[in-house]
Amino acid sequence: MVPFGGWEMPLSYETGTLDEHRRCRADAVVFDVSHLGTVRVAGAGAYDLLQRTLTNDLAKIGPGRAQYTHLLDPADASVVDDIIVWWIDETTFDVMPNASNTDGVTSALSPDDCSVDDITPDRAVLAVQGPAALERFATVHPDAAAVGRFRVGTFGWEEFELHVAGTGYTGEPGIECAVPVDAAARLWDAILAAGVTPAGLGARDTLRLEAGLPLHGNELGPGISPLQAGLSWVVGWDKPEFRGREALLTERETGVARRLRGLTVAGRRPPRSGQSVCRDAAVIGQVTSGNFSPMLEQGIALAFVPPDIEIGERLEIDQRGTAVTADVVDLPFWPKP
Repeated sequence: MVPFGGWEMPLSYETGTLDEHRRCRADAVVFDVSHLGTVRVAGAGAYDLLQRTLTNDLAKIGPGRAQYTHLLDPADASVVDDIIVWWIDETTFDVMPNASNTDGVTSALSPDDCSVDDITPDRAVLAVQGPAALERFATVHPDAAAVGRFRVGTFGWEEFELHVAGTGYTGEPGIECAVPVDAAARLWDAILAAGVTPAGLGARDTLRLEAGLPLHGNELGPGISPLQAGLSWVVGWDKPEFRGREALLTERETGVARRLRGLTVAGRRPPRSGQSVCRDAAVIGQVTSGNFSPMLEQGIALAFVPPDIEIGERLEIDQRGTAVTADVVDLPFWPKP
């Protein structure tokens, strides 16, 4: 068990991080991701509140859908948090921030003809991920397993209400299930009985890194905008209003000073966060996330570098005084583009 965002989280279970990672890529695993926040925004004004606060455009989707979005700092358009919104029904939305950001997201949502309630303590969230995830979960709840990618459904399970979304953080098919805390252990046991392997925080991080997915506090956070992170698609540019819009438009017009790139290194020694990225012995950037890729069997990293760095270029990473060759590659790392 390790501390993470104010929670105590399982780093791994009995088979270890590498095995859990590979099982997710080959079969199915389940993560307890109850550290994710849930802020329920409900009422006639809920849609308008989220539209004028968050970057993405809810008009692109509808009830029964999920959407990835950002909350920006109005001063410099840096990402206060990256969020998944579950559109439960016509006037009810579950806004899901990162572990330690729930209070900040809640305070940014000023109610107007709607309610804003932090329901994180009342529910647990279990993520079943992997190519066999839906098939295995179908033995627990066949209708919930049929929820499509970025779709949202509400179901009865035993005497409980189950909210399910076709979302995840691994690059694999799967679902995330929100249940009342009283049902969490029972649902967990049912998922394990379906042949799903429990997986911890270690595998969740290596899986998201292989999939090229950003982690708040590493690839997103203070001083980092969606444009720098390569996530302009998260922005509803045609919306007349959202927090940070003017600052983000200015950056789009002037151009970004840096951009996020993927790097691979030969061998099993992984790059690590904070290590310098160099070109011709000059420091040009910094690794934000780095680890050993169990699927590629080599080191991989995400790093911010100047915007002129292109795919195929060869750089170096300073690994504790040793200059290690690093190739700039397309994302995701896995599956290979």
